[in-house]
Amino acid sequence: MKKFDDPMPTFNPRVLDGTLLTSRWVLLAVKRHEADLKRTDWEWEYDEELAGKAVAFMEMLPEPKTGKPQPLAPFQKFIIGSIYGWVNKEDHTIRRFTDAFITMARKNGKSLLISGIILFEFLFGKNPAFKRQLYTAANDRKQAGIVFNMVKDRLKALCRQDDEIKRMTKITRDEIINLDDGSIIRSFSRDAGLVDGYEPHVAVVDEYANAKTTDMLETLSSGQVLLPSYLTFIISTAGFDMNVPMFVSNYPYAKKVLLGEVEAERYFAFVAEQNDLSEIDQPETWIRSNPLLDVDSLKKQITGYLTGKLKQARGDGSLNSKLIKNFNMWRQAEENSYMDIDHWNAAKIDPIDIHGKKAWIGVDVGKTSDLYAISWLIPMDGYWYADSFAFVGTKYGLDSKIKSDRLDYRRLQQIGQCEITTLESGVIDVERVYQWLDQFVAENELDVQGICFDPAQYGTLLTQIEKGHPEWLQIQVRQGTLTLSMPTKQFRDDVLEKKIKHSGNEILTAAINNAVLLSDNNGVRIDKNKYSNKIDALDALLDAFAICFRQSVETLTDDDVFDEDFGF
Repeated sequence: MKKFDDPMPTFNPRVLDGTLLTSRWVLLAVKRHEADLKRTDWEWEYDEELAGKAVAFMEMLPEPKTGKPQPLAPFQKFIIGSIYGWVNKEDHTIRRFTDAFITMARKNGKSLLISGIILFEFLFGKNPAFKRQLYTAANDRKQAGIVFNMVKDRLKALCRQDDEIKRMTKITRDEIINLDDGSIIRSFSRDAGLVDGYEPHVAVVDEYANAKTTDMLETLSSGQVLLPSYLTFIISTAGFDMNVPMFVSNYPYAKKVLLGEVEAERYFAFVAEQNDLSEIDQPETWIRSNPLLDVDSLKKQITGYLTGKLKQARGDGSLNSKLIKNFNMWRQAEENSYMDIDHWNAAKIDPIDIHGKKAWIGVDVGKTSDLYAISWLIPMDGYWYADSFAFVGTKYGLDSKIKSDRLDYRRLQQIGQCEITTLESGVIDVERVYQWLDQFVAENELDVQGICFDPAQYGTLLTQIEKGHPEWLQIQVRQGTLTLSMPTKQFRDDVLEKKIKHSGNEILTAAINNAVLLSDNNGVRIDKNKYSNKIDALDALLDAFAICFRQSVETLTDDDVFDEDFGF
């Protein structure tokens, strides 16, 4: 006779038949679960009893303020049931999922999931049977402490109700100890340092969108190598910074897993978000990013809260913040961000063959210890194709630059998007820049229509090109608003209308994310004083666009070549 019920029927059937509205990604997560149930060709199986046991425990945990149990919402049952129900066929102490990525809007019951998982593993974990290390993790010490204290408060409330649990636990300021098996709960943050014998059996990472580097996850994973059933559980709302690891790596990877584009049978993903901005005016869709709206007793309260927040945001200019935190939509931090990242991503296409094409090439010379960007525009059938390459300086250390720019230049060099200087000084070798450009044009047999440059610090390359390729027209692009306002606005419009498409180059995309507009009496331009070391690729591209955009890409022919009098 079953002691615990399968938690899935409260959620899955309603998602599959459309009765319950969810994001596309949650629907795919449910479909993945249902498809996996039918598989017989692997080592995993779904145990309803184990899934039900974990849910039952978490539903009996008292809420610290009231001391009363707090039931899980259907979507929370799906998450917990998935993590604890899928196990190895031969050894049910080994969970299938070792990594879980959960993202949803704020105020959707994260505390129940975080504290529940930590406490369940603390009291009932089986693999290993002794000395399990459990961490409430966050990007900084303060946030990690908040999560740890939340777990501590729930355990104290449980101890008041259960003498056996009170007997077997010891609660101190910095750690919680299971006296029966030696397991511990501690807080962990990137800046807190490591402890002796560090081996995190379970680490629940809170608000990972705030992490600027991968240091925290790398440190956690380094101690999990020999654990057969570890769990790294990331739970976070979207953020303002689109160059952080969560947005650049974890978020797109989770979607690829759900789409079946990558095989990752031990990776669980639950992405609750709005489909697009238009849904903000449709309260019936808010459940996509706020799955707690599925709880009838909370629906009116949450809907009223969100309605009030939106009204306030439209009045005080904080809409961007509300879209991020209350509707789980990634948005640029700046209200005057140059381009909506969704529009940019929608214009991405697979890299194309540019052999024998005309090319307008833009050059932006960063500091010799920074980035030196070359971007180009190629006229295709009805659109401009954009791509970029960068040279990376290491004067102050490559690791330091990777962390400050939040771009993994080592990986980007491996995939051909940049080249890291090999000079001992760490500065960028302009002669090498010229060699690369010469080879790039030759290999692709490009018909160079212009090398369009910002004159700042360009002199050395100008001389190299004059000597090696006097036939390449070099066109100076003045950097004032009067020159750049029209092409800057036109470029954005053309991306939106798919008249400009791009390869998805990560350095160029990071520049798009960072770019903000500066306005004056003559119009607008990209603010070079803000994030100046991270927008070089876009600056180079706009230099090229400032010259070629006056040509109609639809009518461009082989005879349409600028004469030497054209320029700025």
